Amino acid sequence: MAVADGRAGSSDGKLWGLCRLPFWQAGTSGAGGGGGTSSTNSSSSLTHHQHHHGSGQLGGALGPRAQQSSGGNSVSSVAKSILPTRRRLRLDPPNKLYFPYEPGKQARSAIRIKNTSKSYVAFKFQTTAPKSCFMRPPGAILSPGESIIATVFKFVEHPENNEKPLLDQKNKVKFKIMSLKVKGPMEYVPELFDEHKDQVSIEQILKVVFLDSERPSTQLEKLKRQLAEAEAALEARKKPAEDSGPRIVGEGLVIDEWKERRERYLARQQVEGAVDSV
Repeated sequence: MAVADGRAGSSDGKLWGLCRLPFWQAGTSGAGGGGGTSSTNSSSSLTHHQHHHGSGQLGGALGPRAQQSSGGNSVSSVAKSILPTRRRLRLDPPNKLYFPYEPGKQARSAIRIKNTSKSYVAFKFQTTAPKSCFMRPPGAILSPGESIIATVFKFVEHPENNEKPLLDQKNKVKFKIMSLKVKGPMEYVPELFDEHKDQVSIEQILKVVFLDSERPSTQLEKLKRQLAEAEAALEARKKPAEDSGPRIVGEGLVIDEWKERRERYLARQQVEGAVDSV
């Protein structure tokens, strides 16, 4: 009954203190004369148990929290590497550039690039063969929902002796399209991608595929439509914008209706004055 009560006798106090030490305060002495010895033994016993089993009951409870606070950055970095990159652009064709196979000529391909994000996005082309390929435009800034058809030019070389035509070979030339989120409408400069390297995303690596220009195919017909649309858009950009305001002649001379009427009035007055003088 003394043990159950927990309040009678010094020996009972020693027993309760001994039970509490490993879990609450291993470094304090228990009640009574032999408490210091019991405290030391209990502390060494707990330390020995933790060495053999990795962590005790208390260590196991705090271990995951400590790992969560110290390794939060590493977990987030691993999650970012596992999750797929969110695309800012939609490409058509999605992963290939089709060229008509015309050896010795400069072939053209086309790709539609659409900004599917809610912000302004800059894109940029890169190629593994900059000496034989170029793009128009090589880069631009698209507003949300805006699309553009880029034209890609490539010189098609003749196959060397005893080699198959490039039409039947895997072409090593590749193109890369990169994207960068920008704050708003601005002038495109390639240096944007150098200044914000950590924010640049690789949208797609495009492979070159040659098409037989003499054999009809859905890819060839689609390519012809896109090239025609790209040419029409280029011609529209070349035309001067129509100005509905007052006409400008020379250095800032504005001709409006009031001035034309005044000039006609003065001319009529001069004619009438000359007739009266005669």
